[in-house]
Amino acid sequence: MAAIVGLSVPAWAEPIGGAEGLTAVLARIGARVEAYFARAQSIVCDERVYIRSLGYSSAGDGPVRSLDYELRVAWEAASDRMPPAEASVLRQLRAINGRAPRSDDDPGCMDPKSVSPEPLSMLLPGRQAQYVFSADGTSRVNGREVTVLAYRPRVPGDDAVAWSERCVSVDSPGRMRGRIWADAGTGDVLRVDEQVSGVVEFAVPEEHRTGTSGRWMALEHATSSIRYRPVAFVDPDETLMLPSSVQSHSVWRGTGSRRVITTQDLSACRRFITDARIVDPGPR
Repeated sequence: MAAIVGLSVPAWAEPIGGAEGLTAVLARIGARVEAYFARAQSIVCDERVYIRSLGYSSAGDGPVRSLDYELRVAWEAASDRMPPAEASVLRQLRAINGRAPRSDDDPGCMDPKSVSPEPLSMLLPGRQAQYVFSADGTSRVNGREVTVLAYRPRVPGDDAVAWSERCVSVDSPGRMRGRIWADAGTGDVLRVDEQVSGVVEFAVPEEHRTGTSGRWMALEHATSSIRYRPVAFVDPDETLMLPSSVQSHSVWRGTGSRRVITTQDLSACRRFITDARIVDPGPR
């Protein structure tokens, strides 16, 4: 989950003109993200996840796995003694394929982690320097004029492969490339797309080799797209930009599942206020 606050600001937009214009746009985006993270623990949303594994042929397609979570964002603001922290998404599992989870349920290899990085952390003012941003044109999203920014890590990182009993995970921070669709005037982020550049090939330890894998595996393709929408709350009145969906797609070589498609839909966001009441969104 990722979200940013939709504060009341003048509806004007400054075109990006060189480094100075880009700096101004990033400053507005960073302020918006920081304002949300400062009180993110007051918002809880429901997340429904669908994971579909597709084999090399239609006969190898597996069933769709569905997961229901309750989730929120956790973050601690930077201080004089501490650098800016990365925000985290905290998930609590509520259901697996429509039933309550049991103590002996094993998490699936592609299930979302109970604690994972919040995608918009890179846009915090104290973390933007870790990335290279550039203007990538303009567009329209839901009738709004937006600026498109491209980004990549400033310092390429090494690929990391981690094995567990049944699963393997690949982290390639240096290969990530992405685009951000943002309202240049307000700083609202409306969409974030990301992909892994190139093929990540790695050796399979002997103890993890099976009939469906050889000595080598590879992550050939990985993309994700996050979409955001405004959600209005009442008592007190407030409009927040919250994620509405996340679409992910990965393609593998050397494993039983050729492709994995994951859809995450977020809904029923509640806001906790100081007197412990839960405030639901108003009529849509």
